[in-house]
Amino acid sequence: MDHQTHAHQHTHAPAADWPMAVQATLHCLTGCAIGEVLGMVVGTALGWGNLPTMVLAIVLAFFFGYSLTLRGVLKAGVGFRTAVRVALAADTLSIAVMELIDNGVIALWPDAMDAHLGDPLFWSTLAISLAAAFVITTPVNKWTIGRGKGHAVVHQYHH
Repeated sequence: MDHQTHAHQHTHAPAADWPMAVQATLHCLTGCAIGEVLGMVVGTALGWGNLPTMVLAIVLAFFFGYSLTLRGVLKAGVGFRTAVRVALAADTLSIAVMELIDNGVIALWPDAMDAHLGDPLFWSTLAISLAAAFVITTPVNKWTIGRGKGHAVVHQYHH
């Protein structure tokens, strides 16, 4: 790639503004929350231990996070293989940070790992962990968008 092409790419990176970062993080949070809750509900209902339940929740969080982005990019008329690459590029860091914070809060919260679905501790800890993940992941998304990465990649398909 020549210097002129390289410079042109940098001039079209979207402004790394907070509203765009918040929107990207809310999008990520939606997919992660669906996967987390579903994974915890399934694992808990099946009587699984903490580790397999957490692994299922994380896998489903990535699956639903990528799926939401994939759906939007496919709707823009992009081919499936390209859409998968866009979703992976857009969401991997955001979902990984969100899952690290979310699961870290739950793992460190006293008795949260042993709470059952009917226990208010289960739902309150989950809500607090997702809120913490949102607060910490938003600046990460702002940084990646400012570099023309993350949800900036998806943004070009929404016009």
